[in-house]
Amino acid sequence: MKQCQKILIVDDEDALREIIAQRLKRKGYEILEAGTSKQALAHIRDHLLDAVLLDIKLPDGDGLILLPKIKQLQPDLQVVMLTGNGTIESAIEAMKQGAFDYLTKPCNLSELEITLQKASEQRKLVLENTGLRQVVNRQIPECKIIAESPLMRSLLEMTRKVAQTDTSVLIQGESGVGKELVAKAIHLWSTRFNRPFIPVNAGAIPEALIESELFGHEKGAFTGAGAQKVGLVEIADNGTLFLDEIGEMPLFFQVKLLRFLESREFRRVGDTRLRRVDVRIVAATNRDLRSEINQGRFREDLFYRLNGLTLTVPSLRERCEDIIPLAEFFLNKSDKLSAKDYILLPETKEQLLSYDFPGNVRELLHLIERGKILANQGKIRPADIWPEKLGQVSKSASKSENGFGDLFSDNHQPSLEELEKYYILSTMNRAKGNKTQAANILGISVRNLYRKLQSYGVNV
Repeated sequence: MKQCQKILIVDDEDALREIIAQRLKRKGYEILEAGTSKQALAHIRDHLLDAVLLDIKLPDGDGLILLPKIKQLQPDLQVVMLTGNGTIESAIEAMKQGAFDYLTKPCNLSELEITLQKASEQRKLVLENTGLRQVVNRQIPECKIIAESPLMRSLLEMTRKVAQTDTSVLIQGESGVGKELVAKAIHLWSTRFNRPFIPVNAGAIPEALIESELFGHEKGAFTGAGAQKVGLVEIADNGTLFLDEIGEMPLFFQVKLLRFLESREFRRVGDTRLRRVDVRIVAATNRDLRSEINQGRFREDLFYRLNGLTLTVPSLRERCEDIIPLAEFFLNKSDKLSAKDYILLPETKEQLLSYDFPGNVRELLHLIERGKILANQGKIRPADIWPEKLGQVSKSASKSENGFGDLFSDNHQPSLEELEKYYILSTMNRAKGNKTQAANILGISVRNLYRKLQSYGVNV
């Protein structure tokens, strides 16, 4: 879908502004208008724009004074100056200060269209070049992807290519493989990297609230709507909207989502005004959506709309070359309670390589973090990683200190849920009950930690 370009016209002549606005709207542009410098700055603070048409003479100031303020707020924004014949020298001076071009009044509307289109294209080129430089020059810790295996290298190559387009992407893979990390990479390697990345877990939002969460609502739209709410799609404007667990989305809302994906238009609940956003859509699922379609649980038309290109993240057992590098990456993650250096003993690495990892990278992270908790002098043994061996070595200590003797008994293979509970409560003990420190170590929000503790029956 072609992006709707947003243009701000700044001119105190109402009639001229209206003529230009009508012409550009017919050509598909979204138009904002301002008659003063103050109004112009308010628009620039509130909206991401493609170009500005700026008159040099304004009632409350000079366009030459406003130009650097515009560049400060949106450095990549291209500004076309409007000037009378007597102020051409000023327009030339404005170009020295960073204006894209200037036009004299009365301007030819066809020439104006061409100039604004070139300005928009220049902005896009600046963003692309900036984005490529940022990718080369920075390491982003939260988007560190370990890719030693051929499968992951191939995936990252495809990810970089698709990131430079606006194509919708569907990311498939088992739970815990790192689908959100790939979605973040798409965003950070795109020209939208300095715009919002908004993740939405479709399976975590109650059906009754999903439309309000995504599209927002007006005050009084329904019982409990005591104030206006801006939806997540609006917050993601000009950025990336990541729809995680898309297979969990209720059928009734899939129709509304499809309509939004086709037009990028929506209405807040309780509002008649049609709003429009420019967002990149990335979706993810651990379900077989074709099977869901056959069983009537997922719309086929929505599947094809989301599936501009599919990226499949391999399971950890399919990328064995990445297991040890990933484990060592997790070992070296910042630990706010200890500056201890950790190492994996050779026999620990051997057992990690022979394990099937049903929980994938997420499970590996939990195992390594638990190994760090239980390691002696920073040396992580198999008994620190694997519950059945830990039970043989330190069953009594676990039972007395943490109440997990049964979890590590010889005849019990703990589930991931049990391991998670053990890890969270052990971390709480290690942090001496400090929930903020514990949440930092766990890599979750304090709010999420409270929910977990409440589910375990812990008094919070």
